[in-house]
Amino acid sequence: MRLTWVQPEDLLPHQLVQSRSEGVEVADVEARWRKAGGATEAPVSGASDKPASSELRALARELIAELDARTPEWIEPKIPELPRLEGSTDRIAGAWLGRAAGNLLGKPVEKIPREGIREILQSSGQWPLTQYVTAVGVPDEVLKRWPWNRTSAPTSLREVIDGMPEDDDLNFALLALRMLEQYGDALTTEDVAQTWLRDLPAARVFTAERVAYRNLLNGVEPARAAVVGNPFREWIGAQIRTDVYGWTHPGDRTAAARLALVDARLSHTGAGVDGALWVAAMSAAAMVLDSPIEVALAGLEVIPVDGAISRAVRFGLALADHPLDDALDALHEEYGGLHWVHAVNNSALTGYALTAPDFTAAVGRSVMAGWDTDSVGATVGAVFGAVRGVPAEWSVPLRNRLATSLPGMDRIAFDELADRTVEVARGGA
Repeated sequence: MRLTWVQPEDLLPHQLVQSRSEGVEVADVEARWRKAGGATEAPVSGASDKPASSELRALARELIAELDARTPEWIEPKIPELPRLEGSTDRIAGAWLGRAAGNLLGKPVEKIPREGIREILQSSGQWPLTQYVTAVGVPDEVLKRWPWNRTSAPTSLREVIDGMPEDDDLNFALLALRMLEQYGDALTTEDVAQTWLRDLPAARVFTAERVAYRNLLNGVEPARAAVVGNPFREWIGAQIRTDVYGWTHPGDRTAAARLALVDARLSHTGAGVDGALWVAAMSAAAMVLDSPIEVALAGLEVIPVDGAISRAVRFGLALADHPLDDALDALHEEYGGLHWVHAVNNSALTGYALTAPDFTAAVGRSVMAGWDTDSVGATVGAVFGAVRGVPAEWSVPLRNRLATSLPGMDRIAFDELADRTVEVARGGA
Protein backbone atom coordinates (compact mmCIF):
# COMPACT_ATOMS: atom_id res chain seq x y z
CA MET A 1 0.00 0.00 0.00
CA ARG A 2 1.37 3.42 -0.99
CA LEU A 3 -0.02 5.67 1.72
CA THR A 4 0.05 9.29 0.52
CA TRP A 5 1.39 12.39 2.27
CA VAL A 6 3.23 10.69 5.17
CA GLN A 7 5.98 8.39 3.91
CA PRO A 8 9.42 9.88 4.64
CA GLU A 9 10.86 9.24 1.19
CA ASP A 10 7.91 11.16 -0.31
CA LEU A 11 7.97 13.97 2.24
CA LEU A 12 11.67 14.81 1.87
CA PRO A 13 11.50 16.17 -1.72
CA HIS A 14 8.60 18.40 -0.66
CA GLN A 15 10.56 19.44 2.44
CA LEU A 16 13.47 20.51 0.24
CA VAL A 17 11.13 22.78 -1.72
CA GLN A 18 9.55 24.23 1.42
CA SER A 19 12.88 24.77 3.17
CA ARG A 20 14.31 26.61 0.16
CA SER A 21 11.28 28.90 0.14
CA GLU A 22 12.04 29.78 3.77
CA GLY A 23 15.68 30.59 3.03
CA VAL A 24 17.09 27.40 4.56
CA GLU A 25 20.35 25.96 3.19
CA VAL A 26 19.51 22.56 1.72
CA ALA A 27 22.32 21.78 -0.73
CA ASP A 28 24.17 19.39 1.61
CA VAL A 29 20.98 17.55 2.57
CA GLU A 30 19.97 17.20 -1.05
CA ALA A 31 23.44 15.91 -1.97
CA ARG A 32 23.33 13.22 0.74
CA TRP A 33 19.88 12.16 -0.43
CA ARG A 34 20.92 11.96 -4.08
CA LYS A 35 24.10 10.05 -3.23
CA ALA A 36 22.01 7.46 -1.38
CA GLY A 37 19.79 7.02 -4.43
CA GLY A 38 16.86 9.11 -3.31
CA ALA A 39 14.60 10.91 -5.79
CA THR A 40 14.38 14.70 -5.47
CA GLU A 41 11.32 15.20 -7.67
CA ALA A 42 8.37 15.81 -5.34
CA PRO A 43 5.48 13.38 -6.02
CA VAL A 44 2.54 15.46 -7.23
CA SER A 45 -0.15 13.22 -5.76
CA GLY A 46 1.49 12.44 -2.46
CA ALA A 47 3.29 9.14 -3.05
CA SER A 48 5.97 7.85 -5.38
CA ASP A 49 5.37 4.68 -7.37
CA LYS A 50 7.66 2.39 -5.40
CA PRO A 51 8.44 2.17 -1.69
CA ALA A 52 11.93 3.02 -0.53
CA SER A 53 14.24 0.52 1.11
CA SER A 54 14.33 0.53 4.89
CA GLU A 55 17.77 2.16 4.78
CA LEU A 56 16.63 4.93 2.43
CA ARG A 57 13.49 5.52 4.47
CA ALA A 58 15.55 5.84 7.65
CA LEU A 59 17.83 8.36 5.94
CA ALA A 60 14.79 10.35 4.80
CA ARG A 61 13.57 10.56 8.39
CA GLU A 62 17.00 11.74 9.52
CA LEU A 63 17.23 14.41 6.83
CA ILE A 64 13.72 15.69 7.44
CA ALA A 65 14.56 16.12 11.13
CA GLU A 66 17.73 17.97 10.15
CA LEU A 67 15.77 20.38 7.96
CA ASP A 68 13.21 20.84 10.73
CA ALA A 69 16.03 21.90 13.04
CA ARG A 70 17.20 24.51 10.51
CA THR A 71 13.75 26.00 9.96
CA PRO A 72 13.36 29.53 11.35
CA GLU A 73 10.85 29.83 14.15
CA TRP A 74 7.47 30.94 12.86
CA ILE A 75 6.07 33.97 14.65
CA GLU A 76 2.30 33.88 14.97
CA PRO A 77 0.53 36.87 13.41
CA LYS A 78 -1.15 39.45 15.59
CA ILE A 79 -4.79 39.87 14.61
CA PRO A 80 -5.64 43.56 14.30
CA GLU A 81 -8.66 45.04 16.03
CA LEU A 82 -10.88 45.99 13.11
CA PRO A 83 -14.21 47.79 13.29
CA ARG A 84 -17.21 45.57 12.90
CA LEU A 85 -18.78 45.90 9.46
CA GLU A 86 -22.43 46.80 9.59
CA GLY A 87 -25.34 45.31 7.71
CA SER A 88 -27.27 42.14 8.24
CA THR A 89 -29.19 39.79 6.00
CA ASP A 90 -29.95 36.10 6.12
CA ARG A 91 -27.02 34.83 4.09
CA ILE A 92 -25.85 31.70 5.89
CA ALA A 93 -28.01 29.30 3.87
CA GLY A 94 -26.59 30.71 0.64
CA ALA A 95 -23.06 30.34 1.96
CA TRP A 96 -23.54 26.64 2.77
CA LEU A 97 -25.17 25.89 -0.58
CA GLY A 98 -22.61 27.92 -2.50
CA ARG A 99 -19.73 26.17 -0.79
CA ALA A 100 -21.18 22.78 -1.67
CA ALA A 101 -22.03 23.66 -5.28
CA GLY A 102 -18.63 25.18 -6.03
CA ASN A 103 -16.91 22.21 -4.45
CA LEU A 104 -18.99 19.71 -6.37
CA LEU A 105 -18.25 21.43 -9.66
CA GLY A 106 -14.51 20.95 -9.17
CA LYS A 107 -14.52 17.41 -7.84
CA PRO A 108 -14.42 15.30 -11.04
CA VAL A 109 -11.45 17.23 -12.47
CA GLU A 110 -9.45 17.64 -9.25
CA LYS A 111 -5.75 16.85 -9.86
CA ILE A 112 -6.13 17.27 -13.64
CA PRO A 113 -3.90 20.12 -14.90
CA ARG A 114 -5.27 23.13 -16.69
CA GLU A 115 -4.55 21.82 -20.19
CA GLY A 116 -6.36 18.57 -19.43
CA ILE A 117 -9.41 20.32 -18.03
CA ARG A 118 -9.56 22.53 -21.10
CA GLU A 119 -9.33 19.57 -23.49
CA ILE A 120 -12.07 17.69 -21.61
CA LEU A 121 -14.40 20.68 -21.61
CA GLN A 122 -13.72 21.91 -25.14
CA SER A 123 -14.03 18.45 -26.67
CA SER A 124 -17.53 18.09 -25.21
CA GLY A 125 -18.85 21.63 -25.71
CA GLN A 126 -18.52 22.63 -22.05
CA TRP A 127 -16.07 25.54 -22.44
CA PRO A 128 -16.55 27.99 -20.83
CA LEU A 129 -17.91 25.97 -17.92
CA THR A 130 -21.45 26.96 -16.95
CA GLN A 131 -22.93 23.74 -15.50
CA TYR A 132 -21.81 20.74 -13.47
CA VAL A 133 -19.29 18.73 -15.47
CA THR A 134 -20.62 15.87 -17.58
CA ALA A 135 -18.91 12.90 -19.22
CA VAL A 136 -21.41 13.02 -22.08
CA GLY A 137 -19.65 13.87 -25.31
CA VAL A 138 -16.08 13.59 -23.99
CA PRO A 139 -14.14 11.44 -26.49
CA ASP A 140 -12.62 8.24 -25.15
CA GLU A 141 -9.15 9.23 -26.29
CA VAL A 142 -9.38 12.44 -24.26
CA LEU A 143 -10.38 10.53 -21.13
CA LYS A 144 -7.46 8.16 -21.65
CA ARG A 145 -5.13 11.15 -21.52
CA TRP A 146 -6.99 12.87 -18.70
CA PRO A 147 -8.94 10.37 -16.57
CA TRP A 148 -11.48 11.72 -14.09
CA ASN A 149 -10.61 11.93 -10.42
CA ARG A 150 -11.30 8.28 -9.62
CA THR A 151 -12.78 8.83 -6.16
CA SER A 152 -15.04 11.73 -7.18
CA ALA A 153 -16.34 10.91 -10.65
CA PRO A 154 -18.85 8.23 -9.50
CA THR A 155 -20.74 10.84 -7.44
CA SER A 156 -19.91 14.24 -8.91
CA LEU A 157 -20.50 14.16 -12.66
CA ARG A 158 -23.72 15.88 -13.70
CA GLU A 159 -25.49 12.69 -14.75
CA VAL A 160 -24.94 10.94 -11.40
CA ILE A 161 -25.27 13.76 -8.84
CA ASP A 162 -27.71 12.75 -6.11
CA GLY A 163 -27.13 15.13 -3.24
CA MET A 164 -23.78 16.51 -2.09
CA PRO A 165 -21.19 13.71 -1.78
CA GLU A 166 -18.59 13.67 0.95
CA ASP A 167 -15.58 15.93 0.61
CA ASP A 168 -12.94 17.18 3.04
CA ASP A 169 -13.82 20.79 2.18
CA LEU A 170 -17.30 20.19 3.61
CA ASN A 171 -16.19 17.82 6.38
CA PHE A 172 -14.10 20.60 7.90
CA ALA A 173 -16.98 23.07 7.69
CA LEU A 174 -19.18 20.59 9.54
CA LEU A 175 -16.44 20.04 12.09
CA ALA A 176 -16.01 23.79 12.68
CA LEU A 177 -19.73 24.13 13.29
CA ARG A 178 -19.67 21.24 15.76
CA MET A 179 -16.69 22.71 17.61
CA LEU A 180 -18.34 26.13 17.87
CA GLU A 181 -21.49 24.51 19.20
CA GLN A 182 -19.43 22.76 21.88
CA TYR A 183 -16.77 25.35 22.75
CA GLY A 184 -17.93 28.67 21.30
CA ASP A 185 -15.32 31.41 21.11
CA ALA A 186 -13.35 29.69 23.90
CA LEU A 187 -12.17 27.10 21.36
CA THR A 188 -8.49 26.14 21.77
CA THR A 189 -6.03 24.41 19.47
CA GLU A 190 -6.05 21.43 21.81
CA ASP A 191 -9.85 21.25 21.40
CA VAL A 192 -9.36 21.17 17.64
CA ALA A 193 -6.76 18.39 17.95
CA GLN A 194 -8.98 16.28 20.19
CA THR A 195 -11.95 16.79 17.86
CA TRP A 196 -9.92 15.65 14.87
CA LEU A 197 -8.84 12.48 16.62
CA ARG A 198 -12.35 11.77 17.86
CA ASP A 199 -14.39 12.59 14.75
CA LEU A 200 -12.17 12.61 11.64
CA PRO A 201 -11.15 9.31 10.03
CA ALA A 202 -7.42 9.45 9.25
CA ALA A 203 -8.04 8.58 5.61
CA ARG A 204 -10.24 11.66 5.18
CA VAL A 205 -7.46 14.15 5.88
CA PHE A 206 -4.66 15.00 3.47
CA THR A 207 -1.34 16.86 3.08
CA ALA A 208 -0.62 19.02 6.16
CA GLU A 209 -3.62 17.69 8.05
CA ARG A 210 -2.50 14.10 7.61
CA VAL A 211 1.00 14.93 8.84
CA ALA A 212 -0.38 16.83 11.85
CA TYR A 213 -2.76 13.94 12.58
CA ARG A 214 0.18 11.51 12.50
CA ASN A 215 2.15 13.80 14.78
CA LEU A 216 -0.66 13.92 17.31
CA LEU A 217 -0.84 10.12 17.34
CA ASN A 218 2.93 10.06 17.88
CA GLY A 219 2.53 12.20 20.99
CA VAL A 220 3.60 15.52 19.52
CA GLU A 221 1.93 18.41 21.34
CA PRO A 222 -0.69 20.34 19.32
CA ALA A 223 1.50 23.45 19.57
CA ARG A 224 4.20 21.67 17.52
CA ALA A 225 2.15 19.41 15.27
CA ALA A 226 2.49 21.84 12.35
CA VAL A 227 6.28 22.00 12.37
CA VAL A 228 7.42 18.40 12.77
CA GLY A 229 8.14 16.72 9.44
CA ASN A 230 5.47 18.81 7.72
CA PRO A 231 6.49 20.20 4.31
CA PHE A 232 2.87 21.11 3.51
CA ARG A 233 2.52 23.80 6.16
CA GLU A 234 1.97 26.56 3.61
CA TRP A 235 -0.50 24.66 1.46
CA ILE A 236 -4.24 25.21 1.23
CA GLY A 237 -5.49 22.86 3.96
CA ALA A 238 -6.12 25.41 6.71
CA GLN A 239 -7.78 27.72 4.21
CA ILE A 240 -10.59 25.23 3.60
CA ARG A 241 -11.40 24.99 7.31
CA THR A 242 -12.34 28.52 8.31
CA ASP A 243 -15.47 29.76 6.50
CA VAL A 244 -17.77 28.88 9.38
CA TYR A 245 -15.81 31.06 11.80
CA GLY A 246 -16.75 34.00 9.61
CA TRP A 247 -20.37 32.99 9.01
CA THR A 248 -20.95 32.79 12.76
CA HIS A 249 -19.41 36.25 13.31
CA PRO A 250 -21.10 38.42 10.67
CA GLY A 251 -19.09 41.57 10.07
CA ASP A 252 -16.64 40.77 12.88
CA ARG A 253 -13.45 40.02 10.98
CA THR A 254 -11.27 40.13 14.07
CA ALA A 255 -13.25 37.47 15.95
CA ALA A 256 -13.40 35.26 12.85
CA ALA A 257 -9.65 35.53 12.26
CA ARG A 258 -8.82 34.75 15.87
CA LEU A 259 -10.78 31.53 15.71
CA ALA A 260 -9.19 30.70 12.37
CA LEU A 261 -5.74 31.10 13.93
CA VAL A 262 -6.68 28.74 16.76
CA ASP A 263 -7.64 26.13 14.16
CA ALA A 264 -4.99 26.75 11.49
CA ARG A 265 -1.96 26.69 13.77
CA LEU A 266 -2.52 22.97 14.40
CA SER A 267 -1.26 22.12 10.93
CA HIS A 268 0.05 25.25 9.20
CA THR A 269 2.39 28.21 9.43
CA GLY A 270 3.22 31.22 7.26
CA ALA A 271 1.15 31.63 4.12
CA GLY A 272 -0.90 28.59 5.12
CA VAL A 273 -2.15 30.44 8.20
CA ASP A 274 -2.53 33.78 6.42
CA GLY A 275 -4.76 32.12 3.84
CA ALA A 276 -6.94 30.72 6.61
CA LEU A 277 -7.22 34.11 8.32
CA TRP A 278 -8.13 35.77 5.04
CA VAL A 279 -10.89 33.29 4.27
CA ALA A 280 -12.34 33.58 7.79
CA ALA A 281 -12.36 37.38 7.71
CA MET A 282 -13.69 37.37 4.15
CA SER A 283 -16.47 35.01 5.21
CA ALA A 284 -17.44 37.38 8.02
CA ALA A 285 -17.50 40.24 5.52
CA ALA A 286 -19.59 38.19 3.08
CA MET A 287 -22.38 38.13 5.65
CA VAL A 288 -22.84 41.91 5.42
CA LEU A 289 -21.22 43.42 2.31
CA ASP A 290 -22.78 43.46 -1.16
CA SER A 291 -19.79 43.06 -3.48
CA PRO A 292 -17.56 39.96 -3.67
CA ILE A 293 -14.59 42.19 -4.52
CA GLU A 294 -15.23 44.35 -1.45
CA VAL A 295 -15.56 41.16 0.57
CA ALA A 296 -12.14 39.94 -0.62
CA LEU A 297 -10.50 43.27 0.17
CA ALA A 298 -12.15 43.45 3.60
CA GLY A 299 -10.77 40.02 4.41
CA LEU A 300 -7.24 41.07 3.51
CA GLU A 301 -7.22 43.62 6.32
CA VAL A 302 -6.47 40.93 8.91
CA ILE A 303 -3.19 39.83 7.28
CA PRO A 304 0.06 41.66 6.38
CA VAL A 305 -0.28 43.77 3.25
CA ASP A 306 3.19 42.69 2.08
CA GLY A 307 2.65 38.97 2.73
CA ALA A 308 2.47 36.34 -0.01
CA ILE A 309 -1.28 35.78 0.36
CA SER A 310 -2.16 39.46 0.22
CA ARG A 311 0.02 39.98 -2.85
CA ALA A 312 -1.48 36.93 -4.54
CA VAL A 313 -5.08 37.96 -3.90
CA ARG A 314 -4.44 41.46 -5.19
CA PHE A 315 -2.74 40.01 -8.26
CA GLY A 316 -5.87 37.97 -8.95
CA LEU A 317 -8.22 40.90 -8.34
CA ALA A 318 -6.21 43.04 -10.76
CA LEU A 319 -7.09 40.63 -13.58
CA ALA A 320 -10.76 41.57 -13.38
CA ASP A 321 -10.95 43.14 -16.84
CA HIS A 322 -8.74 40.65 -18.65
CA PRO A 323 -10.24 38.13 -21.10
CA LEU A 324 -10.53 34.69 -19.53
CA ASP A 325 -7.59 33.07 -21.32
CA ASP A 326 -5.33 36.06 -20.71
CA ALA A 327 -6.19 36.01 -17.00
CA LEU A 328 -5.53 32.29 -16.69
CA ASP A 329 -2.25 32.66 -18.58
CA ALA A 330 -1.18 35.45 -16.22
CA LEU A 331 -2.02 33.40 -13.13
CA HIS A 332 -0.03 30.40 -14.36
CA GLU A 333 2.89 32.53 -15.52
CA GLU A 334 3.14 34.15 -12.08
CA TYR A 335 2.37 31.17 -9.85
CA GLY A 336 2.62 28.04 -11.99
CA GLY A 337 5.79 26.91 -10.24
CA LEU A 338 3.93 26.17 -7.01
CA HIS A 339 2.32 22.84 -6.19
CA TRP A 340 -1.32 22.64 -7.25
CA VAL A 341 -2.41 22.50 -3.58
CA HIS A 342 -0.34 25.47 -2.37
CA ALA A 343 -2.14 28.32 -0.61
CA VAL A 344 -0.55 31.16 -2.59
CA ASN A 345 -1.44 30.24 -6.19
CA ASN A 346 -4.93 29.15 -5.17
CA SER A 347 -5.48 32.44 -3.32
CA ALA A 348 -4.53 34.33 -6.47
CA LEU A 349 -7.06 32.26 -8.41
CA THR A 350 -9.69 32.86 -5.72
CA GLY A 351 -9.13 36.60 -6.02
CA TYR A 352 -9.59 36.47 -9.79
CA ALA A 353 -12.71 34.31 -9.56
CA LEU A 354 -14.27 36.75 -7.10
CA THR A 355 -14.22 39.44 -9.80
CA ALA A 356 -16.73 37.45 -11.90
CA PRO A 357 -20.14 39.00 -12.67
CA ASP A 358 -22.23 36.16 -11.25
CA PHE A 359 -22.17 32.84 -9.39
CA THR A 360 -21.89 30.67 -12.51
CA ALA A 361 -18.95 32.59 -13.97
CA ALA A 362 -17.21 32.68 -10.58
CA VAL A 363 -17.25 28.95 -9.86
CA GLY A 364 -16.53 28.23 -13.51
CA ARG A 365 -13.34 30.28 -13.36
CA SER A 366 -12.35 28.46 -10.18
CA VAL A 367 -12.36 25.14 -12.03
CA MET A 368 -11.22 26.08 -15.54
CA ALA A 369 -7.92 27.40 -14.16
CA GLY A 370 -6.85 24.04 -12.74
CA TRP A 371 -4.96 23.80 -9.41
CA ASP A 372 -7.15 22.91 -6.42
CA THR A 373 -10.41 22.99 -8.33
CA ASP A 374 -12.80 21.78 -5.65
CA SER A 375 -11.33 23.85 -2.83
CA VAL A 376 -11.23 27.12 -4.76
CA GLY A 377 -14.70 26.39 -6.10
CA ALA A 378 -15.93 25.89 -2.54
CA THR A 379 -14.46 29.14 -1.20
CA VAL A 380 -15.61 31.21 -4.16
CA GLY A 381 -19.03 29.55 -4.18
CA ALA A 382 -19.49 30.32 -0.50
CA VAL A 383 -18.75 34.03 -0.97
CA PHE A 384 -21.00 34.36 -4.02
CA GLY A 385 -23.67 32.21 -2.42
CA ALA A 386 -23.72 34.49 0.60
CA VAL A 387 -23.64 37.78 -1.29
CA ARG A 388 -25.66 36.96 -4.42
CA GLY A 389 -27.46 33.69 -3.63
CA VAL A 390 -27.18 30.34 -5.41
CA PRO A 391 -29.12 29.82 -8.68
CA ALA A 392 -31.55 26.90 -8.67
CA GLU A 393 -29.63 24.98 -11.34
CA TRP A 394 -26.76 24.73 -8.88
CA SER A 395 -28.69 24.17 -5.63
CA VAL A 396 -31.46 21.78 -6.69
CA PRO A 397 -29.13 18.84 -7.55
CA LEU A 398 -27.79 19.02 -3.99
CA ARG A 399 -31.21 17.71 -2.85
CA ASN A 400 -30.83 19.46 0.50
CA ARG A 401 -28.50 16.80 1.86
CA LEU A 402 -24.82 16.30 2.48
CA ALA A 403 -22.90 13.04 2.86
CA THR A 404 -20.10 12.84 5.41
CA SER A 405 -18.14 10.33 7.43
CA LEU A 406 -18.36 12.50 10.54
CA PRO A 407 -20.32 10.62 13.20
CA GLY A 408 -23.96 11.60 13.51
CA MET A 409 -23.98 14.01 10.56
CA ASP A 410 -24.28 11.87 7.43
CA ARG A 411 -26.97 13.01 4.98
CA ILE A 412 -27.63 16.09 7.08
CA ALA A 413 -29.89 18.69 5.47
CA PHE A 414 -28.45 22.02 4.41
CA ASP A 415 -31.51 23.61 6.01
CA GLU A 416 -30.49 22.14 9.35
CA LEU A 417 -26.90 23.26 8.92
CA ALA A 418 -28.05 26.80 8.19
CA ASP A 419 -30.34 26.84 11.23
CA ARG A 420 -27.59 25.55 13.51
CA THR A 421 -25.11 28.05 12.15
CA VAL A 422 -27.57 30.90 12.73
CA GLU A 423 -28.04 29.68 16.29
CA VAL A 424 -24.30 29.82 16.93
CA ALA A 425 -24.14 33.27 15.36
CA ARG A 426 -26.83 34.43 17.76
CA GLY A 427 -24.78 33.24 20.71
CA GLY A 428 -26.56 29.94 21.17
CA ALA A 429 -23.37 27.87 21.50
